[in-house]
Amino acid sequence: MFMFNSSTTPTYRRFLLRLIVNYAVSSIVTVLGVGGIFIFSTLRVPHGQLLTLLLTLVISLVIMWISEFLALQRHLQPIAIVFRKDQSTLTVEQLNRAYAQIHRFPVLSVKRIMGPHLLGLSIPAMLMTLWELSVHLLTIPYSYVVFAAIGAILIAGMHSLVEFFLETESIRELLLSLNDIASNRFSTKLSLHGAVLVSIRKKFALSLLIMSIFPLLLFSIATQIRLQQVDPSLSAEYWRWAFVILLLGVGFAIMSAWLLARNILIPIEGIKNTMHEVEQGDFAVRATDLYSDEFSRLISGFNQMVQGLSDRDAINETLLDSYFATLSAALDARDPYTAGHSYRVAHYAVTIGKYIGYSTTELTTIRKSALLHDIGKIGVRDDVLLKTGKLSHEEFEQMKQHPVLGEDILKQVQPSESMAPLLPGVRSHHERFDGLGYPDGLAGYDIPMLGRIIAVADAFDAMTSDRPYRKGMPIEKALSIIEDGSGTQWDPEFATAFVALTKIGWEAPEENSIHPWSTLSLSQAAASEHR
Repeated sequence: MFMFNSSTTPTYRRFLLRLIVNYAVSSIVTVLGVGGIFIFSTLRVPHGQLLTLLLTLVISLVIMWISEFLALQRHLQPIAIVFRKDQSTLTVEQLNRAYAQIHRFPVLSVKRIMGPHLLGLSIPAMLMTLWELSVHLLTIPYSYVVFAAIGAILIAGMHSLVEFFLETESIRELLLSLNDIASNRFSTKLSLHGAVLVSIRKKFALSLLIMSIFPLLLFSIATQIRLQQVDPSLSAEYWRWAFVILLLGVGFAIMSAWLLARNILIPIEGIKNTMHEVEQGDFAVRATDLYSDEFSRLISGFNQMVQGLSDRDAINETLLDSYFATLSAALDARDPYTAGHSYRVAHYAVTIGKYIGYSTTELTTIRKSALLHDIGKIGVRDDVLLKTGKLSHEEFEQMKQHPVLGEDILKQVQPSESMAPLLPGVRSHHERFDGLGYPDGLAGYDIPMLGRIIAVADAFDAMTSDRPYRKGMPIEKALSIIEDGSGTQWDPEFATAFVALTKIGWEAPEENSIHPWSTLSLSQAAASEHR
């Protein structure tokens, strides 16, 4: 019974045993306790007919148990499959189905009690009682059958509430065991991924309503039956009074449920909103602590956790910056004639980004991508990279591969998602707005934003920096070339912004990272930009 056999694991058998114990406890408290007292202490049944009434109740209980057992078998099926001793054929899909089903089990217990449990008890009992009344085996008033049906619904509601909370406790060991199976067999963790099966608001509202109203209604019905037995003329007067009391009780229960749920949901929503901001990368945010109960401790712990994440993020950011600086330094060591070039390009690109109005996060991505934009030159042969004269066609073709080489190098860095946002700038910083650039020949806004903004900064530094084979161009001349190439070689927005910001004043890079300004012919400037 209940798939309770040697082919299942001990954890599953313990769960089934707890299921039986919980059901027995909740049944004794509600069905036999409350229901038995309601029937046998309220109804005046002749002693000779008590046995008939008891037999009717027992037969109805048997039908109810059979109905509920069939429903329970169906609900347990996806769980029992997972907790076989032979788990060699298990799949991740089966684990996920079982995990979701276990989480639904408290709700399913309510459905079983309000479905096959209630209907399996009340419908057979009513039909048998009506037949017994028709053949005069019972002589109680027909109104008792109606009162008994209403009482059965109220008792089932109380039973389902007790069962729900007992099942919520009993499934925890099963969930932990299931996660162990998923971790050991598939190296994965099971989760509902934030899905809410029963909201706290609904849980509190229904619980308080059932706890407050159902016993009151049950008491009102029992009192009505007693009054009918003593003096039927009092019944009408009684219900005018009882209706007011019931109305007040319902109103108070609804208000209490709303206040209690709100009292719990407000701090939870506060933590949830703060958590969302932390997920977006804002480690400066903190949850507001306005509480003096256990939520104060929870929020304090949450804020400490965010502070820890903030400290770790700062360390990681420092390490990443050091990593980027190390890569740039490695390139500078390979090509000392362009030492400081990556730093200056990063400075110019970020300056353009600030002028345009990009966010802090976007500026950080621009800076990192610009620092690494030429990292692919590490893979270029020395006789090509360090050549002081004009490059041959074959040498220039090899030099043109450095954006692709740079992208391939950075793709090897783990975790890959940390480098993914930087790759477009590394690959596309030599694309031209008119489509005549390399390596992909992209044009216009098909060129990634990082590539377009770094292209302007890279060209300016290439034109204004000294090389062994020529002197750097004056700033004014370089800006004139960028202005003339706006819309053809460079993105017009970024080119125009760069020229404009130099006219309103800007912060130049540190002197030790930039070469003195000098003169350079237009043809030399165009050639040097491509290197």
